[in-house]
Amino acid sequence: MDLRTVLSVSGKPGLFKLIAHQKNGVVVESLLDGKRTAISANANVSSLGDIAIYTYEEEVPLRDVFKAMAEVTEGKEALSHKSSKDQLEDFFGEVLPKFDQERVYASDIKKVVQWFNILVKNDLLSILEEEASEEAE
Repeated sequence: MDLRTVLSVSGKPGLFKLIAHQKNGVVVESLLDGKRTAISANANVSSLGDIAIYTYEEEVPLRDVFKAMAEVTEGKEALSHKSSKDQLEDFFGEVLPKFDQERVYASDIKKVVQWFNILVKNDLLSILEEEASEEAE
């Protein structure tokens, strides 16, 4: 499993693991409750492997942001995504000091923190290590 098979579905809470492709969409399993569901091809689905965060110099892949978050939190959950805007921005500034504060909104930071916490709860931080070793090869 890699970060490209972890999906965010617009309008649905949490993250989903890709199970299978169908001609009219995909079958996913929720990382929150383990329930499987079919998602239509019309739904707005984003792979975490395709998401990047704006900085003042470049776009940083979400995988690298998660790695930095894991270093800061020592592999444990980060602060709650329900924390105040200032707390979230301070934490994100510690993780990614040069993030573009004009293009990265508090709602984006909230999502990234929530996703990171879901990955930690499901022991999926190891997929970040697997991807790094695959790239090195």
